[in-house]
Amino acid sequence: MLAFHAGAGGTESQDWANMLLRMYLRWAERHDYGTEVLDVSPGEETGIKSAVVEIKGDYVYGYLKGEHGVHRLVRLSPFDADHARHTSFVLIEVLPEAEETVDIKINPEDLRIDTFRSSGPGGQHMQKTSSAVRITHLPTGLVATCQNQRSQHQNKEAALKVLYSRLLELDRKGKEEERAKLKGKRIEAAWGNQIRSYVLHPYKMVKDHRTDYEVHDAEAVLDGELDGFITAYLRSKVGK
Repeated sequence: MLAFHAGAGGTESQDWANMLLRMYLRWAERHDYGTEVLDVSPGEETGIKSAVVEIKGDYVYGYLKGEHGVHRLVRLSPFDADHARHTSFVLIEVLPEAEETVDIKINPEDLRIDTFRSSGPGGQHMQKTSSAVRITHLPTGLVATCQNQRSQHQNKEAALKVLYSRLLELDRKGKEEERAKLKGKRIEAAWGNQIRSYVLHPYKMVKDHRTDYEVHDAEAVLDGELDGFITAYLRSKVGK
């Protein structure tokens, strides 16, 4: 699962989040992977504040795990009357799908489930009924919401799926940090630590700051041509 979170910057970052959502959906389409958008929180004017998409296929998590982090966009703003240069940030989480009966055990008493009316377009059922669901895991504070499905039951199932994945990723990160402490490595916070920059002005280039892999056809990248970045990252991790 990929979770998108628009950073500070309002309309600019929300539009950037929507561009990234499209980019990964196009990447999945190129590889014949199945996709399902589990949740979308629309922006006030355009774009999205957040979204969760599920991508189904062999080795998807292995290919995409290196996409976890902050993605930075530099461009002339289409929303600015002066067409000034803007920098926008979006955080992407990459979450492995968890089998709740195998990977994660949750005490039902540790969950708080809230329902509310869905926001944004989506048909009459979204406006008249409290079909959207927010689930909070009280011990960790992790939250998962879903409002895209047609019924409250379907939204609850989707939100639980996301929550299980967040808990599995939290457990994986905890183990990684313990190993890093033993090795004396410093753990960096993900937010504010951009992994890749997408520059559309004054020149065009997409560069990964971890591998120094870069391409100058930014439009192709934004249309789903990500394999070069994915391969470069995976090769950089071989033997580590």
